[in-house]
Amino acid sequence: MSHVEVTTQWVTINGADLYVEVLGAAKEKPVLIAHHGGGGIGSYHEPKATFGPLADLFQVVVFDARGCGISKGDAPYSHKAWADDVEGLRKWMGAEQIVIAGGSYGGIVALEYTVAYPNRVSAMILRDTTADKSNFETLVENARKQDRVELNWENFDRYWSGQVRDDADLKSLWAELIPLYDFNYDPVASAKAVEAGFYRHESHNWCFVHNVPNYDLKPLLPEVKAPTLVTVGRTDWVTPVASSQVIADLIPNSKLVIFEKSGHSPQREEAELFQKTMRDFLADSIGVK
Repeated sequence: MSHVEVTTQWVTINGADLYVEVLGAAKEKPVLIAHHGGGGIGSYHEPKATFGPLADLFQVVVFDARGCGISKGDAPYSHKAWADDVEGLRKWMGAEQIVIAGGSYGGIVALEYTVAYPNRVSAMILRDTTADKSNFETLVENARKQDRVELNWENFDRYWSGQVRDDADLKSLWAELIPLYDFNYDPVASAKAVEAGFYRHESHNWCFVHNVPNYDLKPLLPEVKAPTLVTVGRTDWVTPVASSQVIADLIPNSKLVIFEKSGHSPQREEAELFQKTMRDFLADSIGVK
């Protein structure tokens, strides 16, 4: 994407200083805002790689959410706060409507934004996410079934219950879990990904202490009017196909696409097909091509 115009700046949204990049900044283009996954382990780098290639069609906005990456911002690191920050970015971009996109935990925020601001969403793209907390129960069973690595179950429980001690501890716990995520485990690539990551234990803990226990958007999804692309990897252990199927069943104008040779990251594991799938959806649903 070296040929794509990228503007970078710090923007104060709802009292939080957010690091923001806009790719393909041309005012005549519609706006796509992409939220990264990971809660406290996420950053703008992931949505930039996934949605940045769409900068020929959109002004693509990627950013570090409050309490994540290098952005500043005090708690609460709630779904509402993160969704309200997306709305602040929409206003900052001067767009009447946006395409909202997100993978994993970013998909949760995209869903929260869409139900909170339905008139502002022209389309939604979701990747490997969930509409309620049920996957946080099945992931334990899925982790016990796998035979890739021997897990430290005390550390596993601390990670998923929001009992992380500090940023270094979060990095260490993530290094233990990352082998479970890809269709084909590459220990060298996984180790590089761990080293390249950002770790903010406060926002991570907030997700699992305050956000997840009460998370359930299923009753609201039948009211979603925006055309929605729901994508998931066939062997995703943390947000499995069943989670995406629930979303697709409840949102009236939705399309489910399962990537057969992917785990939690089809945007990377089957990148060419994933990009084509997004472009076909956007052309068919809102006429952007």
